[in-house]
Amino acid sequence: MLLAELVSVLAPLQLSGSLQKQITGIVYDSRLVEPGNLFIAVPGFVHDGHDFIAEAAVRGAVAAIISREVLVPEQLTSISVTDSRRAMGMVADLYFGHPSRKLRVIGVTGTNGKTTTTFLIDNLLRMAGHQAGIVGTVHVRAGELRLEAVRTTPEALDLQRWLASMVEADVSHAILEVSSHALALDRVVGCEFDIAVFTNLTQDHLDWHGDMQNYLAAKARLFSGLSSGSKRNKLAIINLDDPVAPLLVRESKVPVITYGIKQAADIRAAEISLTPRGSRFKILQAGKLRGVTSVPTPGYFSVYNALAAIAVASFEGVTWASICDILPESAPVPGRFEPVRAGQPFDIIIDYAHTPDGLENILRTTRDFTSGRVIVVFGCGGDRDRSKRPLMGQVASELADTVIITTDNPRSEDPRQIVGDILQGIMKSCEVIVDLDRASAIRRAVALAAPGDAVLIAGKGHETYQVFADSIIHFDDKEVAQQAVEVIRNEGMDSRRNSSFDRWGNS
Repeated sequence: MLLAELVSVLAPLQLSGSLQKQITGIVYDSRLVEPGNLFIAVPGFVHDGHDFIAEAAVRGAVAAIISREVLVPEQLTSISVTDSRRAMGMVADLYFGHPSRKLRVIGVTGTNGKTTTTFLIDNLLRMAGHQAGIVGTVHVRAGELRLEAVRTTPEALDLQRWLASMVEADVSHAILEVSSHALALDRVVGCEFDIAVFTNLTQDHLDWHGDMQNYLAAKARLFSGLSSGSKRNKLAIINLDDPVAPLLVRESKVPVITYGIKQAADIRAAEISLTPRGSRFKILQAGKLRGVTSVPTPGYFSVYNALAAIAVASFEGVTWASICDILPESAPVPGRFEPVRAGQPFDIIIDYAHTPDGLENILRTTRDFTSGRVIVVFGCGGDRDRSKRPLMGQVASELADTVIITTDNPRSEDPRQIVGDILQGIMKSCEVIVDLDRASAIRRAVALAAPGDAVLIAGKGHETYQVFADSIIHFDDKEVAQQAVEVIRNEGMDSRRNSSFDRWGNS
């Protein structure tokens, strides 16, 4: 594509050099530049792309989009814009042929529940005969192509590339997790949504947004911008039980469907039955019974996620009978209230909960079906919202019998400081153990558990790594928990040989 054509969607502040250059690709990472590429200098959290323009030129770039004064090698055409991030979304959309216009694009935003909701939507649509692709925290999938995700919502260039891959794979529906960072940083610029879904808003990311008002404003951008573009038949789907629902309803310029349990929403769950193996409920639409269904995950939060997915599926033409039949067969979402079954006589649950509300939800749900003690293992991420740490300590101490505080992804922060922040919130007299080695903390929790207890390992969920200041190591909560059970089982077998005593009290 000619550079002149790409630049046509921008309002450059200044141009220097020829626009009659063929562009062979677009990149924002100078290490990936190939001859003929357009390099977009994007300011990042750690590095600024403007500092790597010379390297991009050496590697063969022929043009650069910039958003601040910088020395540009004379062989590069320079396009100066107000915001290079926003420009990246616009030129990527054009370069890849406006892929979102050729798909039904569903965006799911909210503090908690995005991943599970997108998985449920994906399952409902695919089982009903649609071809669906997904972009989210766990992975991205377009047709047969699947890759592990780097972040919840990719950078604009990567997102447009994935959407184009979906078009090529004859996908009909693209289901996206849309984070507040993605909205604030214009990662979804150039992406035209058909449906926007709101799950909930609770405290998180205040290190970035500053306060809850700014956090809400970022989420609201998905709904205020829903009416733009050329496509029709759009919809906003909003959790009416959340306190910010009225604001989002006002922000929406397209029809709104609400869902909930407590309020008189358009789609409601009634007569909810929660068991350790799932949640069963009646679906009411405008007060009319549409069917009875269930999801294989316990907890009211699971019902809310299911209602959001039900609202999407029904709008996209999936029958109520199909919805009721498909939901109970939904595959488990990796790291979302995921049980670890290794033959132990107590529950072990892995969950991604990393906010006060998320931790409270899974602890209350665990408490509901646990006859014995609840043992929770968790930490908080470094270089992230510090104000939520004591709140998570408070929640854990109020709802668990034993709290084991450990590392999450400490990144550049001192893990001892993070733990100190969590300890400030411990309010109730409960057993509190600090173990900065996450593997040791998990093993300790498993060793403490007796028949009928529950071990809840929170914070990392599906992640298979741990991030420190100077390294990233392989780490999988589920893997470590399974190994811990196996070690104790073997110890029990050894002790039975000597004294007929099993570690878990079974002769």
